Amino acid sequence: LFRSEGSCWRTREEVEDSGSGAEMEKERRSPRDRAAPKQSNSGKKSATKSGEQPNPSLQEVKRKGRMRGEREDVSSQLTQLSLEDEVLGSGTGLVYDERMKEPRCLWDSSHPECPERLTRIMEKMEEYGLLERCTRVEPREATEEEILRVHSREYLELIKSTEKLSSEELESVSQRFDSVYIHPTSYRAACLAAGSVLQLVDRVMCSDLRNGLAIVRPPGHHGHKDKANGYCIFNTLVIAAKHAKLKHAADRIMIIDWDVHHGQGTQTLLHTDPSVLYLSIHRYEGGDFWPHLKESDCYAVGSGPGEGYTINIPWNKKCMSDADYIAVFHRVVLPVAYEFNPQLILVAAGFDSVIGDPKGELLASPGCFAHLTHSLLCLASGRVCLALEGGYNLDSTAEGVCACLRVLLSDPCPQLAAPLIPCRSALETISAVISVHQNYWNCLKTPALTMISSTEGAGDEESVGVGVGVGVEEGAREEVNYPLTPHRTGLVYDSKMKAHYNMWDREHPESPERISDIYERHLQLNLVARCLSLAARPATESELLMCHRAQYVETVRRTVGMKPRELNRQSGQFNSIFLCPESYDSALLAAGSTLSAVQAVLARTVRSAVAIVRPPGHHAEADGACGFCLFNNVALAARFAQSLTRPDLRVLIVDWDIHHGNGTQHMFEDDPSVLYISLHRYDNGSFFPPPE
Repeated sequence: LFRSEGSCWRTREEVEDSGSGAEMEKERRSPRDRAAPKQSNSGKKSATKSGEQPNPSLQEVKRKGRMRGEREDVSSQLTQLSLEDEVLGSGTGLVYDERMKEPRCLWDSSHPECPERLTRIMEKMEEYGLLERCTRVEPREATEEEILRVHSREYLELIKSTEKLSSEELESVSQRFDSVYIHPTSYRAACLAAGSVLQLVDRVMCSDLRNGLAIVRPPGHHGHKDKANGYCIFNTLVIAAKHAKLKHAADRIMIIDWDVHHGQGTQTLLHTDPSVLYLSIHRYEGGDFWPHLKESDCYAVGSGPGEGYTINIPWNKKCMSDADYIAVFHRVVLPVAYEFNPQLILVAAGFDSVIGDPKGELLASPGCFAHLTHSLLCLASGRVCLALEGGYNLDSTAEGVCACLRVLLSDPCPQLAAPLIPCRSALETISAVISVHQNYWNCLKTPALTMISSTEGAGDEESVGVGVGVGVEEGAREEVNYPLTPHRTGLVYDSKMKAHYNMWDREHPESPERISDIYERHLQLNLVARCLSLAARPATESELLMCHRAQYVETVRRTVGMKPRELNRQSGQFNSIFLCPESYDSALLAAGSTLSAVQAVLARTVRSAVAIVRPPGHHAEADGACGFCLFNNVALAARFAQSLTRPDLRVLIVDWDIHHGNGTQHMFEDDPSVLYISLHRYDNGSFFPPPE
């Protein structure tokens, strides 16, 4: 909740009429202070010691001096804070070249790494209307110099020499490697795949684009310095990482690999490099799954200066689901990523992890990878580049790619099927990874992960039919191809809420300037122009009664006609509250404007909304004002949302105000339909609000 600027102050005669000097000084000391004499200063002032009677004038001088000092301190701390410092790119890049469809296996027409992989992806993008929303990036071939930063000269010359070989000769060369075929166009296609990713990285790192997707083949993450492997020829993302380091001076690059197969080539090429953090989530099954290497287990962590910068997350069973991927992202990947603080994120985007893939045999939905992509966009200033790796069910792969592309284009994530309960095997893997890497990452130095017993609801360990080769279900396609709202973000604000002010304390922190300054900053950053303006309105009495008792609403309503002395007396009935004749109307407008924002979201007019309103609300109880709050705006919004949809609509309230939202908690503590999460300062009960 937010606030604003200037207001008409009461005349000296009006203030004097409100009570004696002693009464005025008593009012200056917030009721919140009197209720909690041992509180630390939270902006909701602490009280004087019991029985102390300071000189009012001296106290006022000291108080104003403290406030000036605090404001100067805060101002100095904020001098480095600016949303305008860094120039960020806009738009999502897409790089693709038809020539990468040319390689195919000449001696096995049913080979899964086929040109149709790209064809189906592009067709699905066209069907969903995604192509025209992207900025096309011109592809190019990687130069020999760029390839030689990663691969040996002998290996490069060998692959280059295959352009003129016969089918029999190509098959003979291919048999030197594990799970590889080479076509006369493979060399050019591999150069195009690597160069296209470099083009995308350049555009993103130069802030020409915000993020991007490379639809490329052959894949790359199994490629070694001197050998092809697992359908891969040149290691595209390692080449890209080296390029970003040399050309863009990036010294913290993160590669996240969610292909179902371990990218052992990437790991080997980077195992001594501390500037690149490599995280791989892959099927392992104790080494029974390809590539059958002990180095694919979580105990491989890199070596030398790169020790700790390789993180393997091995799945040890089939049928891993959305819940397992979400769990490992939140418990391992994201904590480490935030600690590493990358400047660029490269994603080895293999979609053989999606349900229906004949090789992966997992149960993750396309929407799951949209969620994973979305969580990465909060890092590296949003500089995230996805490059296609595996994926051999054509429909599953296409749906997975489109789901991720929509998120890159700033579309919302689809809702995942509930409940998201990770299975026992996933928890065992997470626990093992944390145990190994807590030696390298501070964020993982926590008590060991408590295992969920089978009686407490861990996911089912039994294998489930995966529908191999069938592809994603119709419901999953609908999740990817969901409709968009006409506008992305709504904004509601009305300067009339500035009329609420403290007649007895001109420097009270809950001042009218709070919302006007916030709104002005939105104007300066051109945010208002980018939002849909939503109409502010007062809440109705029936809406207030969804959370507040009629007697309390009437008590606040009666303040409209009160004189200052009466307002002073009424304010004293509550904890840390000031009232003026305009308070009731301002509080109605704050609550109603919040409801207006909720209604716009539920009506799908906007995807999200911001309400710049005051007075705030989360301390307000059902039957009383508290802590600058008159009506509980967010609690009313939750009930209003349920009234517009259904009574059991699941609503999440996240409260990151420094003070605990005691009023909100009390209103929903017996209601399972509303989950209330509050992150607040507590200080063992000495910080406002006082413990009950």
